Formats: sequence, structure tokens, C-alpha cells
Amino acid sequence: MIWNVEAETMAGRARERLQLERVQETLRWAVARVPFHRERLGAVTIGELADLARLPFVHKADLRDHYPFGLLAVPRGEVVRIHASSGTRGKPTVAAYTAGDLDVWREVMARALTAAGARRGDLLHIAFGYGLFTGGLGFHDGAERVGMTVVPVSSGNTTRHHLLLQDFQPDAIAATPSFALHLAETLAEHGGKPRELGLRLGLFGAEPWTDGIRTALERTFGLRAFDIYGLSEIVGPGVAGECETREGLHIADDHFLPEIVDPVSGASLPSGREGELVLTTLTKRAMPLIRYRTGDITTLTVEPCRCGRTSARMARIKGRSDDMLVVKGVNVYPSEVERTLLALDELAPHYQLVVDRGTTLARLEVQVEPGPALIARCGGFSPDHPEIAALRRRAADQLRQATGLSVELTIVAPRTIPRSEGKAVRVIERR
Repeated sequence: MIWNVEAETMAGRARERLQLERVQETLRWAVARVPFHRERLGAVTIGELADLARLPFVHKADLRDHYPFGLLAVPRGEVVRIHASSGTRGKPTVAAYTAGDLDVWREVMARALTAAGARRGDLLHIAFGYGLFTGGLGFHDGAERVGMTVVPVSSGNTTRHHLLLQDFQPDAIAATPSFALHLAETLAEHGGKPRELGLRLGLFGAEPWTDGIRTALERTFGLRAFDIYGLSEIVGPGVAGECETREGLHIADDHFLPEIVDPVSGASLPSGREGELVLTTLTKRAMPLIRYRTGDITTLTVEPCRCGRTSARMARIKGRSDDMLVVKGVNVYPSEVERTLLALDELAPHYQLVVDRGTTLARLEVQVEPGPALIARCGGFSPDHPEIAALRRRAADQLRQATGLSVELTIVAPRTIPRSEGKAVRVIERR
């Protein structure tokens, strides 16, 4: 099922004409109303979409430098909602919305939810945080637009989640993958059975996650897991989402124009090449952004999908350009480690990378928990048990082959890796 057939199946030429018209209007709007854009862009005009590559980028630091309202393109009184990041790396980045912006957000979220198989009347358990974080309200508003029944539980309070999931028997759950796994694990510890909750769909995002985590979620809950992508600077969740073929995430590119650039040089890359995702808002009025560097590493394709949608698709996020670790001269993404670890059925989907930079050459330790089946076979956890020791050697060897880096791999006791009620903390750096 397609939510908006006209927009989502538009012919290629018509889509490009619409994108060009909207990017030209966005440039006029931003330059006329925001000093930051006027100083950078002047009287710039573009005659075709390829000309966009000549324009400068917007970086997250620009949003922080103009905190809180320096990038507003409308009077403050026309802003009907404000979201913001956590600000863990400095001042938070602010996202402001007009009433029209919120309507676009509901529209693109409705598309993403419908593409994943959500339907009117489905009961949706939302375990994303509400408040300044865009996750909870983004899913909430989009689900109501579809006609779903929303249970706005928010994150945290694991016991309440268990109660409501068991009593309400929802059709779908929306959460970070790590929190969903935490809910399943703790439910099982209290005698519950995640596969008996009746969940049909899992709608996950807000952190990079691999097919190994997808398999773990689907095996644990008995659902189909879908990736929904977004970022608050652009709109929130709903920028892109997987359809039921799960062959990439469909970008709502009539509202958000994607590019891929080299993360180092910033040079534009062709379709199919891996690089950093850059987005331009095409219809946002409160805080338009032109060529915003997301920091997310992916690839793009414009080939039509088997589902009938014709929008550009992005591969699932490999990681963030600023999350890439350089250890002994080797570039490593946490997702590469995750993919290798979770290919081993004996390991649990709970791991952490500890980077020690206190020595001349950085040292990487990978800590991972054993799966419950392995613990049962071994009669409990002992790091020196022959089967666990053999698994440790095998996992370390496979990581070396996958990354080209010799790592210190430690299989730790169950429940040793900290669980998260929000985004999982996968990397710890010690200096």
C-alpha cells in the first residue's frame, strides 16, 4: 500500500522539475529572510539540480553558532513548535516548525509508516522519548495521520512498558533497536514471552543498526523490523523509510533533496558510491537548510523500487563520519564490528568498543556478551570454559579478517554491557 500515490510514484522527469522549482524557491526564501544564508549565497541562482553542488555546505556547527533563533526564516510568532538536540557536545541544535512544516512532517511520517505495513486501526506502542527529542512526537503525529491508535508510552520505565505491551497486545512498536532489545530481555527475565506480545511490525531508528540486530529483533519478537531515518535538523523521523521489500530506504525527495559527497573533500559522488549524505529542505519554511551535511555514511540509488515507488533510496546508515574510529592507522566503523559479531549465533546483540588512546598506538578492545543458549550449554558463564574460549578466538579472528585490525576481544558475563533507554552507547574512548 502507498500512502500518497501521486507523490511517491511520480515519473522521474516530473520529480526533477518539482525538485528544481522547490529548491529555487527555497533559495529565494532563505536568502531573503536569513542573514546567514544571504551572506553565504548572495544572489545565487541555479538553472538545474546539478548546480546545487556549487553552493557551500551548512554544518551542525552553524546551527550551534546561531543558537537559538538566528536561522529562523519566519517571525518567532509564526513558530508553533520547537525541538532541540540533547546538547551533549555543546549547545543544542534547535529545530523550529511552522504549522505548515508540521503538516509536511505528518505527511512524510505517514508515508514511512504505510510503506512499512502500518494500517489504519493498528495499535502502535511508542517507546521513543517525547519532549525536545523529535522521535516520540514524530511517530505520534504520523501514526494519527494514518489513523493508527497511539499509545504514547515514551522511553524509560521498563516495568510500565512490560505491563502495557502484555495487556494491550499492540500491532506495532516504535523504539530504538537497543531499547527494544532491552525490553525483550528484561521481559523474559520476569517470565514474559516477547513472541507472545502479538507484535507484527517493529519501527526502529535513531541509531545505526545492522541486519544482525534486525535478525535479533525479528527472532526475539516474531515481527518484521523496518528502518525509519530522520534527523531533527531536517524535520525529525520520516526523512526516509523502508518499504516492505526492504531494499533501501525511500527518501521523501519531494521535500528533502539528497546528495552524496566525499566525507573528506566534499566533492559530489555519483549514484552508487558510498559517502556522506547531504540534504536540502525543499518545503521547510521556519528553518530551511541548504546542503546540510548530515555526517551519515550511506549510498544512493535512483532506480525504481519493486514496490512501485520512484523516489531516491538510500542504503541503511553504515555509521557517522565522526564516529569512524582510527586505530593503528585502520579506519573502523562500529557497524562493521556489529555486523561481524552478530553473524555468530552464539553471541548476544550487546557489545561495546573500548578505545584506549593512553598509549602511543591506540588499542581497541571489543566487549561482547554470550547468548543464552551458549550459557545454558556451558552450565553458566565462565570465561575459561573451553567453548567460550574457542568462541572468543573465532570471533577475534573474524573481526581481524573483516576490519584488517587485530583487536582484543573479551566475552563478558551476561548483563555486563550497560543497557540504554535511549540511543545505545557503543563506543567508549579513554585518553
